[in-house]
Amino acid sequence: MQRVLLVDDEEELRRSTAQALELSGLSVQTLASADHVLELIGYAFDGVVVSDIRMPGIDGMTLMQRIRELDAEIPVILVTGHGDVQLAVKAMREGAYDFIEKPFTMPHLAGVIRRALDRRGLVLENRRLRAVAGKRDDVESRLPGRTQLMVDLRYQIRAIGAADADTLVIGETGVGKEVVARALHDVSPRANRPFIAINCAALPENLIESELFGHEAGAFPGALRPRYGKFEHGRGGTILLDEIGSLPFDLQAKFLRVLQERVITRLGSNETVGLDVRFIATSKVDLEAEVQAGRFRADLLYRLNVATLRVPSLAQRRADIPLLFLQLVREACARYGRDDIEVPQEVVASVAQKDWPGNVRELRNAADRLVLGLDMRPGDGGALVKPESGRLADRVAAFERNIIASAIAAHGGALKPVYEQLGISRKTLYEKMQKYGLDKKLLSPESLRELEE
Repeated sequence: MQRVLLVDDEEELRRSTAQALELSGLSVQTLASADHVLELIGYAFDGVVVSDIRMPGIDGMTLMQRIRELDAEIPVILVTGHGDVQLAVKAMREGAYDFIEKPFTMPHLAGVIRRALDRRGLVLENRRLRAVAGKRDDVESRLPGRTQLMVDLRYQIRAIGAADADTLVIGETGVGKEVVARALHDVSPRANRPFIAINCAALPENLIESELFGHEAGAFPGALRPRYGKFEHGRGGTILLDEIGSLPFDLQAKFLRVLQERVITRLGSNETVGLDVRFIATSKVDLEAEVQAGRFRADLLYRLNVATLRVPSLAQRRADIPLLFLQLVREACARYGRDDIEVPQEVVASVAQKDWPGNVRELRNAADRLVLGLDMRPGDGGALVKPESGRLADRVAAFERNIIASAIAAHGGALKPVYEQLGISRKTLYEKMQKYGLDKKLLSPESLRELEE
């Protein structure tokens, strides 16, 4: 059922409004502040947000702007006091769905919400239809994961890919930003055209302009013949600018013109060349911070991030680690011509509990080492699985601990399917977790609360 997120710091008004809306047949979730709203919504969020403008901390205008950064088509309805009408009009210009002036009648508010819900439903349906209109894609096999963050990311890729918009992909080192960029290209109408990846950090500074824009004969010493640049090689397709933050500041102005006008001028020429391409840029650094530091142009950032995708780190989706590791092992077996191997439960459990600062790239290296029979030593220097030794009772206890930890990780921290799968009672599972000192980080928030009660 579609949800209404009602955000208001006045408890009595919040409670009475929620009750009236629920009597009208709407499902309402109330929040006393905007602090946790963004945790409840994503690209697949099928509801609307109703927020008071005047609130301590994050106010309604700021909340609306942050929601639009996640998904500009989530309807936000702002509730205003009599003196805030001009502010509300400004909010409408900046993307608010509607505003309600206090005092308001409940039928009026309910009517506005229902229209907003209908609009959101149409947006999601159109995205779904666009995503499945073409050939069947393999986005899920490229970016596996059952956490909501990954479900939302795949949803965004299919929708934004079909829209052919310039896109900014942000994420830590090793999370798979180029994989996301290639998926965007492959689900787009440009899938059969070139995909040109340019590592901005690796381009030689003295040749970077020639590499991107091309040059005419005689444009500089050593330029004996005309040469197409990488932008021209990508005509009709997609150009990936990896680590866009490394682009020299003086060249950023020229690239901005390319983005705005879709033309380039080769070095040594006065003639412009039309450019039909889609640009995707990646960054591991906060470009807004780079703008504040004077190392990145603000106008380029605003022009570039027509759509923004944030790729989660493994730390943000720990429940996906066992599934992802097993897939990487299968891929490594195929790549090295080996038969599929059965990964021991204790290995999966150990992988699930470790931190992976290098993200998917580091995890892939560990999978490769396992397949090749090498000593598996991730970045922290410790082997994934230490050889068992000592008394039989100790070895049996270690094996039991690994089985339980692996099962918890495989079920995303949910405990009910774990004790059902293992054929033990909930009480027995809790006692064994306490006995073996299993890290509570493995648990989902719901199971953690249940365990602590």
